[in-house]
Amino acid sequence: SLPAKLINGGIAGLIGVTCVFPIDLAKTRLQNQQNGQRMYASLSDCLIKTIRSEGYFGMYRGAAVNLTLVTPEKAIKLAANDFFRHHLSKDGKKLTLLREMLAGCGAGTCQVIVTTPMEMLKIQLQDAGRIAAQKKLMAAQAQLSSSPAAAAAEPAVEARTTATQITRELLRSKGIAGLYKGLGATLLRDVPFSIVYFPLFANLNKLGQKDPNVKAPFYVSFLSGCVAGSTAAVAVNPCDVIKTRLQSLQRGVNEDTYSGILDCTKKIWQREGPTAFFKGAYCRALVIAPLFGIAQVVYFIGIAEFLLDMLPKRRA
Repeated sequence: SLPAKLINGGIAGLIGVTCVFPIDLAKTRLQNQQNGQRMYASLSDCLIKTIRSEGYFGMYRGAAVNLTLVTPEKAIKLAANDFFRHHLSKDGKKLTLLREMLAGCGAGTCQVIVTTPMEMLKIQLQDAGRIAAQKKLMAAQAQLSSSPAAAAAEPAVEARTTATQITRELLRSKGIAGLYKGLGATLLRDVPFSIVYFPLFANLNKLGQKDPNVKAPFYVSFLSGCVAGSTAAVAVNPCDVIKTRLQSLQRGVNEDTYSGILDCTKKIWQREGPTAFFKGAYCRALVIAPLFGIAQVVYFIGIAEFLLDMLPKRRA
């Protein structure tokens, strides 16, 4: 039933996000740093520096927003794909690849209603630590060059901005449109992602089905979700980089600003080179693979059956 699908999709999203959020934070920070202002060399370097400067829970900045909104996002995405697949099938016959892609397209379009404001708020909170660290470093260098004694002074502690404060400010200054900044870039990422992901997952999952009327084993669904998710994630990473840059409200020192998708694409290509479009690609693959692997297991098996399988069975 639809309510069961929505509940399973929501729980799947919560479990997946909790597991992979630190890697997602590293992905955002790696994608946002520009040439000449690099704070982090790699995924591990980003996580180590984050823990040192912000503590263990610094890796979960923005997690509350994601955990709050990922339930409706994943529920809409998975349920919408099922809805479109059902209505595109003819008399229960196997869907053609084109129809599977159309169903994925519909699912990706529906999910941006929740995805855009969620990503918008999450990115501000995830990237705040990078910008603060960059400002601190620049200030320390400036003080050291002018006065070594001043450089030894304890730097002022910056007040942390919350998602509620950002939301209120955006609504006050720009209205509801403020929360949907980067909507076009989000569509540009999520629609192709769903077009690649859902048909690929469905066909990989079928390989593990001994009978078309019997569900594939949970490990097959998990591996299918991982492979399909990581493949789709890397394929659309250039769109994710553009979306992340456009949705960042604050910039580091001497970093570019962008007026739109074309302007962002042009500046990244000219100033950072084509490889910049794949910044954080391996991080995104590491995030999406287990996220969708877990999501598909919980969603397709159902949370009740999944939990029962994990519990030791009592013998009569």
